[in-house]
Amino acid sequence: MHRNFLFDLDQTLLDFHASEYKALGIVLQANGLSFSDEIYQAFKAYNKSLWLELEKGAITRTELFTKRFLDVFSRCEGNASGLDPLEVNDDFIRTMSVNGVLMDGALEFVGKLKENIPHARIYIASNGATVNAKGRIASTGLDLYIDGLFISEEMGATKPDAAFFDICLAQIAEPKSSCIMIGDSLSSDMLGAKNASLDSVWFMPSGDIEAAMAAYDINYCASSFDELFEVLKRWSSAAELIAP
Repeated sequence: MHRNFLFDLDQTLLDFHASEYKALGIVLQANGLSFSDEIYQAFKAYNKSLWLELEKGAITRTELFTKRFLDVFSRCEGNASGLDPLEVNDDFIRTMSVNGVLMDGALEFVGKLKENIPHARIYIASNGATVNAKGRIASTGLDLYIDGLFISEEMGATKPDAAFFDICLAQIAEPKSSCIMIGDSLSSDMLGAKNASLDSVWFMPSGDIEAAMAAYDINYCASSFDELFEVLKRWSSAAELIAP
């Protein structure tokens, strides 16, 4: 039996916001629109609220992509009247896909995990666009350590739905006890693990940590990659490993 580590991608292994900032500026300016820190912060906040609505099933992916760019168009100087928000969204995703940025220490961490934990398998379990995720993973060298990708766009299910994790587990084809979810988001990663009855690690926790751990049945917390490695090492040693 393997030790199957399901990692969220953004703000867990990749610095989503650094890639997002760069890509948004490139795409808006290429279309004759202004870009600033203020515009990015507004885009970031509204985009986050839309993803929360998607996780609840309140909107579709197409609605999310349309709304986020109609909103940002309204904030920019320049003429956006002839722009199709979905076409600009596609350009934005393609631009992000070649501008991956690693979290500091992430590549060394996954290499250490593979080298030091017997039978370790690393999976990505992420909400988002497939081309965006795959492109950023490949552009950073993270793909050399990944055993499989579970991306919501191509799965037809979104974290925190248990259906998302049912698909993951069916492809992993090993017991739930061999799997652990690691991520930064309470509403998708930790709630998803709870819904699927999986062990979980809340990475880079903030706020009322004790209350959140109780509410989401979180097993572990880690505030750095060094701490996360020790947590996963302990978890991996908790049950006897059987060679595949």
